[in-house]
Amino acid sequence: MPPRIEDYALIGDLQTAALVGRDGSIDWLCLPRFDSGACFAALLGDRDNGHWRMAPVHPDARATRSYRGDSLVLDTVWDTPDGCVKVTDFMPQRDRAPEVVRIVEGLTGRVPMRGVLRLRFDYGRVVPWMRRAEGCRAAVAGPDAVWLRTEPQVTTYGKDFSTRSEFTVAPGERYASVLTWHPSHRPRPRIIDPYDALDCTLDDWHAWSARCRYTGPHRDAVVRSLIVLKALTYAPTGGIVAAPTTSLPEALGSVRNWDYRYCWLRDASLTLTSLIGAGYLDEAAAWRDWLLRAVAGAPEDLQIMYGVAGERRLPEAELPWLSGFGASAPVRLGNAAVDQRQLDVYGEVLDAFHGARVAGLPSQPHAWNIQRQLVEYLATTWRDPDEGLWEIRGPRRHFVHSKVMAWVAVDRAVRTLEAVPGARGDLRRWRELRDTIHREVCERGYDATRATFTQFYGSTALDAATLLLPRLGFLPGDDPRVVGTVDAVRASLTQDGLVRRYATGDSAVDGLPGDEGAFLACSFWLAEALHLTGRPREARDLFSRLLALRNDVGLLAEEYDPAGGRQLGNFPQAFSHIGLVGTAFTLFDETGAD
Repeated sequence: MPPRIEDYALIGDLQTAALVGRDGSIDWLCLPRFDSGACFAALLGDRDNGHWRMAPVHPDARATRSYRGDSLVLDTVWDTPDGCVKVTDFMPQRDRAPEVVRIVEGLTGRVPMRGVLRLRFDYGRVVPWMRRAEGCRAAVAGPDAVWLRTEPQVTTYGKDFSTRSEFTVAPGERYASVLTWHPSHRPRPRIIDPYDALDCTLDDWHAWSARCRYTGPHRDAVVRSLIVLKALTYAPTGGIVAAPTTSLPEALGSVRNWDYRYCWLRDASLTLTSLIGAGYLDEAAAWRDWLLRAVAGAPEDLQIMYGVAGERRLPEAELPWLSGFGASAPVRLGNAAVDQRQLDVYGEVLDAFHGARVAGLPSQPHAWNIQRQLVEYLATTWRDPDEGLWEIRGPRRHFVHSKVMAWVAVDRAVRTLEAVPGARGDLRRWRELRDTIHREVCERGYDATRATFTQFYGSTALDAATLLLPRLGFLPGDDPRVVGTVDAVRASLTQDGLVRRYATGDSAVDGLPGDEGAFLACSFWLAEALHLTGRPREARDLFSRLLALRNDVGLLAEEYDPAGGRQLGNFPQAFSHIGLVGTAFTLFDETGAD
C-alpha cells in the first residue's frame, strides 16, 4: 500500500527535520537546514530517490509508535513472529553537525533486522560515491558528505546502489546507527555517543515541555502542538518554518503543491500568541527579533515570507525527476508567492509587536520606528487590491480579510500610542484612519441581504478568514454581522463539518484548477468563532472532533479530506498546530474551566 501523509512521524534538531514512516523508513530529510537539498526524497518520488529503512525482516511485522513522553524522540515497537524489538529514532539538538540516530533494542525473542540506506543528494537526483573509511561507510557528492557508523559494528554491504546490513537482536541487546552530515571540504566531525545523545535529547525536550503553563483540558494535545512549533524553529535565528516539507498535495493528483519550508509573516501574530500564552517568552522574543531583522528596510519592500535566516529571494522552480507524492506533480522548490502583494501582513506584523509589548517582552530600541513607518506606508496603500492571505494566483482583489488586517495594523499602533508615553506618532490621524477603514469594510465588505461579510468587495463568495473578525477585535462576537458571517461560512464552506478556505470551483478567483481539502486551521477558527458567538458546547464538540483527526503521534497536516478520510498538504503544518493551541486557549482557561 502506498503511504499516506499521516503515516509519518517527525524528528528534528531545531535546524532541520526528518519524516519517519510507519514502515521504519525515513523518506524525507534536508541537510543541513530545513530548506537545503534533500538527501532522502522518497516522500516525493520512490525509494530510488533516497530513504533509510530500519525494520524487522519478517514481512508480517506490525508496528506501534509513540513519542517518549513530551519529547521528539520516537519509539516504534515491532511485534513479529520471532519476538519484539524497539527502534528509537531521534536527532540530537546539534552541537555542530546534524545527526540522525537510530537505536535498535531487543525486547523478546530473537528478531532478524535489516537496514537499507539509499542516499541521494540534491532531492533524490545525485548518487554519491560510497567507500569504507575508519570503520564507517562514507558518502561524498559535491558539497555533501555523510558518514554512517554502527555501535557495535555491524557488517554492511552494497546492493542496488544502497548500503545494507542484516543482524539479529536478542533481549537486552542494543545496536545504534548514527548518520552524520558535514560539508565535504571539512574534516569529519567528532564522534558522538548515541546513548549519551539520547539521554541529553530526552532531558532537553522534557525540560522544555515542563515549562508549558497551560493546565486546561487536552493538555497533552496542546503540549504536542507546542513541541511541533518548537521543532519547526530554526534555532540560530528564531524563525519558524510553515512546514518541513515541500509539495505534499492539497488534493491527490492536483497541481496545488507548494514549498512551505520558509517563514511566513502571517504566522508571526498567531505564533507569538501561542508561545506567550503557554509561557515560552524566550522563544517568543527570539521570534520577535527574527521578525525585526526580516522586516527591516523600506516598508514598501516588506515581503510576505522570508528564508529561515531572513533571505528574500526564494525563486520557484520545478523538479521534474520527482513524480510527486501520490503522483501529484509538479514538485516545487521555492515559492513564487514571495513576490505577491498581501496587505494583511502589515496587520500581522503590528499585531505581533503589540502582543509582545503587552506580554512584557523587553522592547528593542528601533522596533517602534519600524512599526511607525509601516503604518505610515499602509495609510497610503490600504485601498489597493492584493492577492490576500490565501496567496491566490488570479487577479488582485479587494479582499475583506486584507482590509480588516489593515485595520488591525492601525488599531494596534493606536493602542501602543495610548499605552506608551512618549512614543512618536500622530494619534488623532491614526484614529481617524482606523475609523475610515472600519467604516469602509462594513459598507463594502458586508452583504446585508445575506447577513454576512464576503470574500472581497462586490462578491457573493465567502471566505473562512472572516471567521477571525471577533478574535481580531474588529467586531464583538455578539454582533449580528459576526453571528451571520459564522452561520453563512458554516452553511456554505463546510464539508462534513470541516471548513474549506473558500469555494475553489471558481478558478477566476484563485487562478488554479482542481480542488483541495478542508483547511484545518480554518476549522479551528470556526470552533473559536462558535465559542465567541455564544455557542461553547458546539465549539468544544468541534474541537474534540479536530483532535481526533491527528495521526497516531498527534500530528496534523495542512488539510483534511473528509471524503477520503486522510490528511492532505504539507506536514506537519505549523498553522494547523497554532490553530489547535490558540483554540484551546480560547475555549478553556488555565484551570480547565469552561
